[in-house]
Amino acid sequence: MKITIHRGSNEIGGTCIQLSTEQSTILLDLGLPLRKDSKELDVAALTPDAVIISHPHQDHFGLIEALHHDIQVYMGELSKNLINATRMLLGNELLKNEIRHFKAWQTFAIGDFIITPYLVDHSAVDAYGFLIEAEGKRVFYSGDFRAHGRKSILFDKIIKNPPKDIDLLFMEGTMIQRKNDDFPTEADVEQKIYETIKEQENITFLISSSQNIDRIVSAFRACLRAGKTLVLDIYTAWVLEKLKLVSHNIPAMEWDQIKIKLSYSQHEKLKDNPDFFGDFRKRVYQHRISKEEIQANPSEYLFFGKMSHFRTINFYKEIKTVNVIYSQWLGYLTYKDEDYFGAEAMAGYRSDPQVNFVYAHTSGHATVEDLQMFAEALKPKMLVPVHTECGDLFDDFFENILQLTDNYEIMI
Repeated sequence: MKITIHRGSNEIGGTCIQLSTEQSTILLDLGLPLRKDSKELDVAALTPDAVIISHPHQDHFGLIEALHHDIQVYMGELSKNLINATRMLLGNELLKNEIRHFKAWQTFAIGDFIITPYLVDHSAVDAYGFLIEAEGKRVFYSGDFRAHGRKSILFDKIIKNPPKDIDLLFMEGTMIQRKNDDFPTEADVEQKIYETIKEQENITFLISSSQNIDRIVSAFRACLRAGKTLVLDIYTAWVLEKLKLVSHNIPAMEWDQIKIKLSYSQHEKLKDNPDFFGDFRKRVYQHRISKEEIQANPSEYLFFGKMSHFRTINFYKEIKTVNVIYSQWLGYLTYKDEDYFGAEAMAGYRSDPQVNFVYAHTSGHATVEDLQMFAEALKPKMLVPVHTECGDLFDDFFENILQLTDNYEIMI
Protein backbone atom coordinates (compact mmCIF):
# COMPACT_ATOMS: atom_id res chain seq x y z
CA MET A 1 0.00 0.00 0.00
CA LYS A 2 1.35 3.41 -1.00
CA ILE A 3 0.73 6.36 1.34
CA THR A 4 1.02 10.10 0.66
CA ILE A 5 -0.01 12.95 2.94
CA HIS A 6 -0.94 15.70 0.53
CA ARG A 7 -1.55 18.08 3.41
CA GLY A 8 -1.77 17.77 7.18
CA SER A 9 1.62 16.47 8.30
CA ASN A 10 2.60 19.81 9.82
CA GLU A 11 -0.59 21.85 10.20
CA ILE A 12 -3.99 21.74 11.85
CA GLY A 13 -6.75 21.63 9.26
CA GLY A 14 -6.80 21.13 5.51
CA THR A 15 -6.14 17.42 5.97
CA CYS A 16 -5.82 15.19 2.90
CA ILE A 17 -4.23 11.73 3.00
CA GLN A 18 -3.97 9.40 0.00
CA LEU A 19 -3.87 5.60 0.17
CA SER A 20 -3.23 3.60 -3.00
CA THR A 21 -2.97 -0.01 -4.12
CA GLU A 22 -2.10 -1.08 -7.64
CA GLN A 23 -5.78 -0.89 -8.58
CA SER A 24 -7.46 1.59 -6.20
CA THR A 25 -6.93 5.01 -4.64
CA ILE A 26 -8.83 6.75 -1.84
CA LEU A 27 -8.46 10.04 -0.03
CA LEU A 28 -9.04 10.44 3.69
CA ASP A 29 -10.60 13.90 4.04
CA LEU A 30 -10.20 16.83 1.68
CA GLY A 31 -10.27 19.86 3.92
CA LEU A 32 -10.07 23.61 3.57
CA PRO A 33 -6.89 24.80 5.31
CA LEU A 34 -7.11 27.08 8.34
CA ARG A 35 -3.71 28.73 7.89
CA LYS A 36 -3.25 31.57 5.43
CA ASP A 37 0.21 30.31 4.53
CA SER A 38 -0.97 26.78 3.85
CA LYS A 39 0.34 25.48 0.55
CA GLU A 40 -1.98 25.18 -2.42
CA LEU A 41 -3.46 21.77 -3.15
CA ASP A 42 -4.28 21.09 -6.79
CA VAL A 43 -7.53 19.23 -6.17
CA ALA A 44 -8.33 18.98 -9.87
CA ALA A 45 -5.18 16.89 -10.32
CA LEU A 46 -6.38 14.36 -7.75
CA THR A 47 -8.20 11.44 -9.32
CA PRO A 48 -9.09 9.02 -6.51
CA ASP A 49 -11.75 6.38 -6.79
CA ALA A 50 -13.42 7.98 -3.77
CA VAL A 51 -12.99 10.44 -0.91
CA ILE A 52 -13.95 9.52 2.65
CA ILE A 53 -14.96 12.44 4.90
CA SER A 54 -14.47 11.96 8.63
CA HIS A 55 -16.83 14.71 9.85
CA PRO A 56 -18.63 17.90 8.75
CA HIS A 57 -16.01 20.51 9.68
CA GLN A 58 -14.73 22.67 6.83
CA ASP A 59 -11.10 21.79 7.49
CA HIS A 60 -11.97 18.18 6.65
CA PHE A 61 -14.51 18.44 3.80
CA GLY A 62 -14.22 22.01 2.49
CA LEU A 63 -12.54 21.26 -0.87
CA ILE A 64 -14.73 18.43 -2.13
CA GLU A 65 -16.52 20.80 -4.50
CA ALA A 66 -13.30 21.18 -6.45
CA LEU A 67 -13.34 17.47 -7.26
CA HIS A 68 -14.75 16.19 -10.50
CA HIS A 69 -18.38 15.55 -9.60
CA ASP A 70 -18.22 11.94 -10.78
CA ILE A 71 -15.79 11.07 -7.98
CA GLN A 72 -17.69 9.44 -5.15
CA VAL A 73 -17.62 11.11 -1.73
CA TYR A 74 -18.46 9.01 1.31
CA MET A 75 -19.76 10.62 4.50
CA GLY A 76 -22.38 10.05 7.18
CA GLU A 77 -25.94 10.93 6.20
CA LEU A 78 -26.19 13.47 9.01
CA SER A 79 -22.99 15.13 7.80
CA LYS A 80 -24.46 15.66 4.35
CA ASN A 81 -27.67 17.08 5.83
CA LEU A 82 -25.77 19.57 7.99
CA ILE A 83 -23.43 20.66 5.19
CA ASN A 84 -26.33 21.23 2.80
CA ALA A 85 -28.34 23.10 5.45
CA THR A 86 -25.44 25.52 5.90
CA ARG A 87 -25.19 26.01 2.16
CA MET A 88 -28.92 26.51 1.77
CA LEU A 89 -29.16 29.15 4.51
CA LEU A 90 -26.14 30.99 3.09
CA GLY A 91 -27.73 31.07 -0.35
CA ASN A 92 -25.31 28.60 -1.94
CA GLU A 93 -26.13 25.64 -4.15
CA LEU A 94 -26.38 22.21 -2.55
CA LEU A 95 -23.47 19.80 -2.91
CA LYS A 96 -23.19 18.47 -6.44
CA ASN A 97 -20.83 15.64 -5.54
CA GLU A 98 -21.93 12.03 -5.85
CA ILE A 99 -22.49 11.41 -2.12
CA ARG A 100 -22.65 7.93 -0.64
CA HIS A 101 -23.32 7.17 3.01
CA PHE A 102 -21.81 4.81 5.52
CA LYS A 103 -22.88 3.85 9.04
CA ALA A 104 -20.88 3.35 12.20
CA TRP A 105 -19.19 -0.06 12.50
CA GLN A 106 -20.68 -1.26 9.20
CA THR A 107 -17.89 -2.30 6.83
CA PHE A 108 -17.98 -1.22 3.18
CA ALA A 109 -15.65 -1.62 0.19
CA ILE A 110 -14.08 0.80 -2.29
CA GLY A 111 -12.10 -1.15 -4.87
CA ASP A 112 -9.33 -3.01 -3.03
CA PHE A 113 -10.06 -1.20 0.24
CA ILE A 114 -12.23 -2.51 3.07
CA ILE A 115 -13.27 0.32 5.41
CA THR A 116 -14.88 0.17 8.83
CA PRO A 117 -16.09 3.50 10.32
CA TYR A 118 -15.71 4.03 14.08
CA LEU A 119 -18.01 6.68 15.57
CA VAL A 120 -15.93 8.95 17.84
CA ASP A 121 -16.41 11.67 20.44
CA HIS A 122 -15.70 15.10 18.89
CA SER A 123 -17.09 18.63 18.98
CA ALA A 124 -18.78 17.87 15.64
CA VAL A 125 -21.56 15.32 15.39
CA ASP A 126 -21.29 12.38 13.01
CA ALA A 127 -17.50 12.19 13.44
CA TYR A 128 -15.57 9.03 12.59
CA GLY A 129 -12.23 7.31 12.62
CA PHE A 130 -11.60 4.58 10.07
CA LEU A 131 -9.98 1.16 9.89
CA ILE A 132 -8.73 0.68 6.33
CA GLU A 133 -7.59 -2.74 5.09
CA ALA A 134 -5.95 -3.60 1.78
CA GLU A 135 -3.14 -5.82 0.46
CA GLY A 136 -2.74 -7.48 3.85
CA LYS A 137 -2.14 -4.17 5.65
CA ARG A 138 -4.28 -2.47 8.30
CA VAL A 139 -4.28 1.32 8.67
CA PHE A 140 -6.27 3.32 11.22
CA TYR A 141 -7.09 7.00 10.71
CA SER A 142 -8.20 8.64 13.95
CA GLY A 143 -9.90 11.67 12.41
CA ASP A 144 -10.55 14.32 15.08
CA PHE A 145 -11.51 12.87 18.44
CA ARG A 146 -11.48 13.37 22.20
CA ALA A 147 -12.32 11.52 25.41
CA HIS A 148 -13.92 14.24 27.56
CA GLY A 149 -17.17 15.13 25.76
CA ARG A 150 -20.69 13.91 26.43
CA LYS A 151 -20.02 10.98 24.08
CA SER A 152 -16.88 9.83 25.89
CA ILE A 153 -18.31 6.31 25.97
CA LEU A 154 -17.24 6.06 22.33
CA PHE A 155 -13.61 6.61 23.33
CA ASP A 156 -13.96 4.05 26.11
CA LYS A 157 -15.41 1.56 23.62
CA ILE A 158 -12.37 1.79 21.34
CA ILE A 159 -9.94 1.59 24.27
CA LYS A 160 -11.63 -1.54 25.66
CA ASN A 161 -11.99 -3.25 22.28
CA PRO A 162 -9.45 -1.71 19.89
CA PRO A 163 -8.82 -2.84 16.33
CA LYS A 164 -5.93 -5.29 16.31
CA ASP A 165 -2.71 -5.65 14.31
CA ILE A 166 -2.51 -2.03 13.16
CA ASP A 167 0.41 -1.51 10.78
CA LEU A 168 0.10 2.27 10.70
CA LEU A 169 -1.91 4.74 12.79
CA PHE A 170 -2.57 8.27 11.53
CA MET A 171 -3.31 10.08 14.81
CA GLU A 172 -4.32 13.69 15.20
CA GLY A 173 -2.22 15.82 17.53
CA THR A 174 -4.05 19.14 17.81
CA MET A 175 -3.49 19.32 21.58
CA ILE A 176 0.06 17.98 21.69
CA GLN A 177 1.36 21.42 22.75
CA ARG A 178 -1.80 22.70 24.47
CA LYS A 179 -3.56 22.22 27.79
CA ASN A 180 -7.24 21.71 28.55
CA ASP A 181 -6.94 22.39 32.27
CA ASP A 182 -9.32 25.37 32.66
CA PHE A 183 -12.35 23.36 31.51
CA PRO A 184 -11.36 19.68 31.42
CA THR A 185 -14.88 18.41 30.60
CA GLU A 186 -18.17 19.58 29.13
CA ALA A 187 -19.66 19.51 32.64
CA ASP A 188 -17.17 22.22 33.66
CA VAL A 189 -18.34 24.38 30.75
CA GLU A 190 -21.96 23.88 31.79
CA GLN A 191 -21.16 24.98 35.33
CA LYS A 192 -19.49 28.19 34.11
CA ILE A 193 -22.47 29.00 31.89
CA TYR A 194 -24.81 28.45 34.84
CA GLU A 195 -22.74 30.66 37.15
CA THR A 196 -22.75 33.42 34.53
CA ILE A 197 -26.48 33.47 33.80
CA LYS A 198 -28.09 32.62 37.12
CA GLU A 199 -28.20 36.22 38.41
CA GLN A 200 -27.73 38.14 35.17
CA GLU A 201 -29.27 41.60 34.77
CA ASN A 202 -29.19 41.61 30.98
CA ILE A 203 -29.22 39.00 28.24
CA THR A 204 -26.23 36.65 27.87
CA PHE A 205 -24.75 35.65 24.52
CA LEU A 206 -23.03 32.29 24.20
CA ILE A 207 -20.70 32.28 21.18
CA SER A 208 -20.16 28.80 19.80
CA SER A 209 -20.69 26.55 16.80
CA SER A 210 -24.20 25.31 16.00
CA GLN A 211 -22.68 21.92 15.23
CA ASN A 212 -21.17 21.65 18.71
CA ILE A 213 -24.09 19.67 20.09
CA ASP A 214 -22.41 19.09 23.44
CA ARG A 215 -22.27 22.88 23.90
CA ILE A 216 -25.96 23.27 23.05
CA VAL A 217 -26.77 20.59 25.62
CA SER A 218 -24.60 22.39 28.20
CA ALA A 219 -26.38 25.67 27.47
CA PHE A 220 -29.80 24.06 27.79
CA ARG A 221 -28.93 22.29 31.03
CA ALA A 222 -27.56 25.54 32.47
CA CYS A 223 -30.79 27.31 31.51
CA LEU A 224 -32.87 24.64 33.24
CA ARG A 225 -30.85 25.07 36.41
CA ALA A 226 -31.00 28.88 36.28
CA GLY A 227 -34.64 29.17 35.18
CA LYS A 228 -33.71 30.90 31.91
CA THR A 229 -34.85 30.40 28.31
CA LEU A 230 -32.44 29.34 25.60
CA VAL A 231 -32.83 31.30 22.35
CA LEU A 232 -31.60 29.71 19.11
CA ASP A 233 -31.41 30.90 15.52
CA ILE A 234 -33.02 28.99 12.67
CA TYR A 235 -29.86 27.21 11.62
CA THR A 236 -29.22 25.84 15.11
CA ALA A 237 -32.86 24.76 15.32
CA TRP A 238 -32.48 22.95 11.99
CA VAL A 239 -29.33 21.17 13.21
CA LEU A 240 -31.28 19.91 16.22
CA GLU A 241 -34.12 18.89 13.91
CA LYS A 242 -31.74 16.69 11.90
CA LEU A 243 -30.37 15.14 15.09
CA LYS A 244 -33.79 13.67 15.81
CA LEU A 245 -32.84 11.05 13.22
CA VAL A 246 -30.20 9.66 15.57
CA SER A 247 -31.30 10.66 19.08
CA HIS A 248 -34.38 11.84 20.94
CA ASN A 249 -32.33 12.90 23.97
CA ILE A 250 -30.93 16.04 22.32
CA PRO A 251 -32.80 19.32 23.00
CA ALA A 252 -35.20 20.36 20.24
CA MET A 253 -37.19 23.49 19.51
CA GLU A 254 -40.37 21.87 20.89
CA TRP A 255 -38.83 21.53 24.34
CA ASP A 256 -39.81 23.88 27.15
CA GLN A 257 -37.41 26.78 27.74
CA ILE A 258 -36.31 26.91 24.10
CA LYS A 259 -37.35 29.64 21.69
CA ILE A 260 -36.33 30.49 18.12
CA LYS A 261 -35.31 33.97 16.98
CA LEU A 262 -36.07 34.40 13.28
CA SER A 263 -33.83 36.59 11.15
CA TYR A 264 -35.23 38.06 7.96
CA SER A 265 -32.62 36.39 5.72
CA GLN A 266 -33.13 32.94 7.24
CA HIS A 267 -36.90 33.40 7.10
CA GLU A 268 -36.63 34.09 3.36
CA LYS A 269 -34.53 30.96 2.83
CA LEU A 270 -37.21 28.85 4.53
CA LYS A 271 -39.93 30.43 2.41
CA ASP A 272 -38.01 30.05 -0.85
CA ASN A 273 -37.07 26.39 -0.31
CA PRO A 274 -40.19 24.55 0.91
CA ASP A 275 -39.12 21.21 -0.56
CA PHE A 276 -35.85 21.24 1.37
CA PHE A 277 -37.26 22.30 4.76
CA GLY A 278 -40.64 20.56 4.58
CA ASP A 279 -42.98 21.27 7.50
CA PHE A 280 -40.07 22.63 9.57
CA ARG A 281 -40.95 26.14 8.42
CA LYS A 282 -44.49 25.90 9.79
CA ARG A 283 -43.41 24.31 13.06
CA VAL A 284 -40.53 26.68 13.75
CA TYR A 285 -42.94 29.64 13.69
CA GLN A 286 -44.87 28.07 16.55
CA HIS A 287 -41.81 28.44 18.77
CA ARG A 288 -40.52 31.81 17.63
CA ILE A 289 -39.82 34.76 19.91
CA SER A 290 -39.78 38.36 18.79
CA LYS A 291 -37.07 40.89 19.58
CA GLU A 292 -39.72 42.90 21.43
CA GLU A 293 -40.41 39.97 23.76
CA ILE A 294 -36.71 39.60 24.50
CA GLN A 295 -36.20 43.34 25.01
CA ALA A 296 -39.08 43.45 27.48
CA ASN A 297 -37.20 41.18 29.89
CA PRO A 298 -33.69 40.42 28.55
CA SER A 299 -32.36 38.95 31.80
CA GLU A 300 -34.55 35.87 31.23
CA TYR A 301 -32.64 34.75 28.12
CA LEU A 302 -29.46 33.06 26.97
CA PHE A 303 -28.86 33.55 23.25
CA PHE A 304 -26.83 30.81 21.54
CA GLY A 305 -25.12 32.74 18.77
CA LYS A 306 -22.10 33.24 16.57
CA MET A 307 -19.46 35.93 16.12
CA SER A 308 -21.62 37.39 13.37
CA HIS A 309 -24.24 38.36 15.97
CA PHE A 310 -22.05 41.23 17.21
CA ARG A 311 -24.54 43.86 16.04
CA THR A 312 -27.19 42.38 18.33
CA ILE A 313 -24.67 42.28 21.17
CA ASN A 314 -23.85 45.94 20.54
CA PHE A 315 -27.53 46.85 20.86
CA TYR A 316 -27.93 45.20 24.26
CA LYS A 317 -24.63 46.36 25.73
CA GLU A 318 -25.72 49.96 25.28
CA ILE A 319 -28.65 49.27 27.63
CA LYS A 320 -26.72 47.56 30.42
CA THR A 321 -23.56 45.51 30.80
CA VAL A 322 -24.02 42.30 28.82
CA ASN A 323 -22.46 38.87 29.30
CA VAL A 324 -20.61 37.39 26.34
CA ILE A 325 -19.56 33.80 26.97
CA TYR A 326 -16.95 32.94 24.39
CA SER A 327 -17.10 29.17 23.94
CA GLN A 328 -14.75 28.14 21.17
CA TRP A 329 -11.04 28.22 20.32
CA LEU A 330 -9.40 31.47 21.46
CA GLY A 331 -7.24 31.52 18.35
CA TYR A 332 -10.20 32.71 16.28
CA LEU A 333 -9.96 36.06 18.10
CA THR A 334 -6.68 36.77 16.26
CA TYR A 335 -8.46 36.59 12.88
CA LYS A 336 -9.55 39.56 10.78
CA ASP A 337 -13.19 39.97 9.79
CA GLU A 338 -12.51 39.04 6.18
CA ASP A 339 -11.34 35.62 7.41
CA TYR A 340 -13.88 35.09 10.20
CA PHE A 341 -16.74 37.59 10.19
CA GLY A 342 -17.19 39.20 13.59
CA ALA A 343 -13.81 38.14 14.99
CA GLU A 344 -12.54 41.69 15.42
CA ALA A 345 -15.65 42.79 17.30
CA MET A 346 -15.45 39.70 19.50
CA ALA A 347 -11.80 40.36 20.31
CA GLY A 348 -12.69 43.94 21.23
CA TYR A 349 -15.23 42.77 23.81
CA ARG A 350 -12.40 41.45 25.96
CA SER A 351 -11.57 45.03 26.96
CA ASP A 352 -15.03 46.60 26.56
CA PRO A 353 -16.32 47.99 29.91
CA GLN A 354 -19.91 47.30 28.78
CA VAL A 355 -19.17 43.60 28.28
CA ASN A 356 -18.53 40.94 30.87
CA PHE A 357 -16.39 38.70 28.66
CA VAL A 358 -16.32 35.11 29.93
CA TYR A 359 -14.27 32.27 28.48
CA ALA A 360 -15.82 28.80 28.84
CA HIS A 361 -14.63 26.14 26.42
CA THR A 362 -13.33 22.60 26.41
CA SER A 363 -11.45 21.36 23.40
CA GLY A 364 -12.92 19.18 20.69
CA HIS A 365 -9.62 17.29 20.58
CA ALA A 366 -7.90 14.71 22.74
CA THR A 367 -5.40 15.72 25.41
CA VAL A 368 -1.89 14.27 25.40
CA GLU A 369 -2.89 11.81 28.13
CA ASP A 370 -5.84 10.55 26.10
CA LEU A 371 -3.75 10.34 22.93
CA GLN A 372 -1.35 8.15 24.88
CA MET A 373 -4.20 5.88 25.98
CA PHE A 374 -5.40 5.65 22.39
CA ALA A 375 -1.97 4.78 21.00
CA GLU A 376 -1.35 2.24 23.77
CA ALA A 377 -4.66 0.53 23.02
CA LEU A 378 -4.09 0.27 19.26
CA LYS A 379 -0.35 -0.57 19.53
CA PRO A 380 0.52 0.41 15.94
CA LYS A 381 3.77 -0.70 14.33
CA MET A 382 4.08 2.88 13.06
CA LEU A 383 2.43 6.04 14.38
CA VAL A 384 2.24 8.99 11.97
CA PRO A 385 1.32 12.43 13.41
CA VAL A 386 -1.28 14.41 11.44
CA HIS A 387 -3.48 17.46 12.12
CA THR A 388 -0.74 18.99 14.26
CA GLU A 389 1.74 21.86 14.14
CA CYS A 390 4.14 20.10 16.50
CA GLY A 391 4.70 16.63 15.14
CA ASP A 392 8.27 16.72 16.46
CA LEU A 393 6.87 16.57 20.01
CA PHE A 394 5.36 13.12 19.43
CA ASP A 395 8.73 11.49 20.12
CA ASP A 396 8.46 12.75 23.71
CA PHE A 397 5.23 10.85 24.35
CA PHE A 398 4.96 7.90 21.95
CA GLU A 399 6.91 5.02 20.46
CA ASN A 400 7.38 3.95 16.84
CA ILE A 401 6.92 7.46 15.46
CA LEU A 402 7.23 7.95 11.71
CA GLN A 403 7.37 11.66 10.98
CA LEU A 404 6.26 12.28 7.40
CA THR A 405 6.23 15.46 5.37
CA ASP A 406 3.65 16.53 2.83
CA ASN A 407 3.92 14.83 -0.56
CA TYR A 408 6.48 12.25 0.57
CA GLU A 409 5.45 8.75 -0.54
CA ILE A 410 6.02 5.63 1.53
CA MET A 411 5.15 1.97 1.08
CA ILE A 412 3.92 -0.24 3.90
